[in-house]
Amino acid sequence: MTATMDNRADARNSSTNGDIQLSDIQLKDIVSTLPRECFQKNRRKAWSSVLISVLAVIGGYVGIAYSPWFLLPFTCFLTGTALTGFFVIAHDCGHRSFAKRRWVNDWVGHILMLPLIYPFHCWRILHNYHHLHTNELLVDNAWQPWTPEAYTNSSPFMQWLYRKMRGRFWWLASVAHWAKLHFDLSNFSQRDRDKAKLSITAVVIFAAIAFPTLIWATGFWGFVKFWLLPWLGYHFWMSTFTLVHHTTADVQFRPTQEWNAAEAQLAGTIHCDYPRWVEILCHDINVHIPHHISVAIPSYNLRMAHASLLKSWANVMLERRFSWQLMKEIVDHCHLYHPEVSYQPFAAVKAKR
Repeated sequence: MTATMDNRADARNSSTNGDIQLSDIQLKDIVSTLPRECFQKNRRKAWSSVLISVLAVIGGYVGIAYSPWFLLPFTCFLTGTALTGFFVIAHDCGHRSFAKRRWVNDWVGHILMLPLIYPFHCWRILHNYHHLHTNELLVDNAWQPWTPEAYTNSSPFMQWLYRKMRGRFWWLASVAHWAKLHFDLSNFSQRDRDKAKLSITAVVIFAAIAFPTLIWATGFWGFVKFWLLPWLGYHFWMSTFTLVHHTTADVQFRPTQEWNAAEAQLAGTIHCDYPRWVEILCHDINVHIPHHISVAIPSYNLRMAHASLLKSWANVMLERRFSWQLMKEIVDHCHLYHPEVSYQPFAAVKAKR
């Protein structure tokens, strides 16, 4: 690992702000240091983000329609990135930080997630659970490493699949997460089950109408290039963002008895700088630390909140820059949980043959 990563690991392991240890404070104490403006909803900014994403998606589809075959990978990927902006706005809706009225959040969230075939309430409920248990080993439901025991006790097929999802096929992991969790009603309490059914029904009806219509109008290849390939581009970013948000060699997952919310949300999530065009189309979702400090912060205020946090907590906040070298470091090393050094590679654990 690089010297920079070692230095960050030392700072993170100290978990201090001056003489204050993160284990001695509560999350609300960190929230109280943020300016009030960070939490203020702005209708113009919120709906401007919708307009930006809608225009970007339309532009992407026009590009797909008129691009020669050799440009299709680029236009499909660009459209998938723009569709990620739909998800980010729905993400604000799920946290009730888009609009003041709950019904507006629910309607906008449902509509923007329909093209992604993502049931809004199902995602919202499970995602809020992730925020309550970020980096809590065996509890966090969004993204966490398997323990060596779980890995060695799994079937050869599941070991192979996990190696791929934690390795060079990380970009498909979000597809598995989407399929496994969000359509299974057993993942929801009886109180939430009606909302889950509503959202599942909405995406099933949308798909039942939109997919046959698209195939009828454009053929099967039209379905692939107008929906499937952009959808996979969207999942590339969802997989990448989630992996980088919570995975690097100096971020530890802790068992429940050792878990601390202030440490997990402030020092256990990662800010990552991406190319500016990605930040614009994805509405700064990668300014991720303040979002974990408080989900009430709208996406357009995340940079303000991040700058404020840096003034007090820079020594424990992790900041990275997106690169293929960063991805290589993560997918080549951060495979299985280790209680002392955070992660260990697959090679350190004997797999079942």
